[in-house]
Amino acid sequence: MKKIAVMTSGGDAPGMNAAIRAVVRTAIYNNVQVAGIRRGYQGMIEGDIFNMDTTSVSNIIQRGGTILKTARSKEFMTPEGRKKAFEQLKKHEVDGLVLIGGDGTFKGAHAFFGEHSLPAVGIPGTIDNDIAGTDYSLGFDTAVNTAVDAIDKIRDTAEAHDRMFIVEVMGRDAGYIALNSGIACGAEDILVPEKDTDFKSILKRISNDKRRKKLVNIIVVAEGDDFGGAEAVKAKILEHFPRIDVRATILGHIQRGGSPSYFDRVQASRMGYAAVNTLLKGTSQVMIGLENQQIICTPFENAIKEHAPLDMDMLEMAKILSS
Repeated sequence: MKKIAVMTSGGDAPGMNAAIRAVVRTAIYNNVQVAGIRRGYQGMIEGDIFNMDTTSVSNIIQRGGTILKTARSKEFMTPEGRKKAFEQLKKHEVDGLVLIGGDGTFKGAHAFFGEHSLPAVGIPGTIDNDIAGTDYSLGFDTAVNTAVDAIDKIRDTAEAHDRMFIVEVMGRDAGYIALNSGIACGAEDILVPEKDTDFKSILKRISNDKRRKKLVNIIVVAEGDDFGGAEAVKAKILEHFPRIDVRATILGHIQRGGSPSYFDRVQASRMGYAAVNTLLKGTSQVMIGLENQQIICTPFENAIKEHAPLDMDMLEMAKILSS
């Protein structure tokens, strides 16, 4: 293998730059050329590919986002688009790929490599932490810490005014950020996509809290919860308790940005290093993952079959500890 290319795809996640750095420098150490692909699969189709060296990744380990940019590509979802991408890779003499992204990235890779023969290894990079085949995906730790910091600040103002706050965090299909930030901040309720919301139970708890004169409540809701986001939950609560002072806060994309935590930087470095070495050993069409803090390889087809399951016992624990 003389030349590999690295790209980031889907939603950005803190730690992606640290992974890019590890890929580039590990490859060069092994006398392998490295190319960067800008804007994910769309950049691959358009031939937005450039050579990288060690200085290309200087001073990026601490930066959020991705220096390679990212984009979603409808064209890549078609056989014609994937053929264009393959032709561009061959034009740039790319012998192997390292793909950093989430579920959509690996689904695209599985379709691509079912049609065109090119070795590839994936690195899970998504704040949702919902990819099967790994205990952890890049960006999750930083995103949860960002949410925890914001919710802690919200609790300060909630206590100052005796208010209830509904805090919406990211998680369209997975409740990992909601669950972990909610437990860390002592939230009274945590609403996630994996479990139907029992609103009668929430209303009963609020009624009991009023009798106990507990005036401060924090409810953390994932954006993909079946009941709706923070505003929908707020409206429903006000229907039953119109005199409660309740506010909704949507944290939004601040959870994707910011300097990655030490954990994200270290694991990104480990995964990037492992991805290149896996390619050079001749193993392909796999995702690098962490299981019990050990590096493992999971075939793409297994990684995309289902989302990593949420630990429902933790939801029960959160309910008990907040009572």
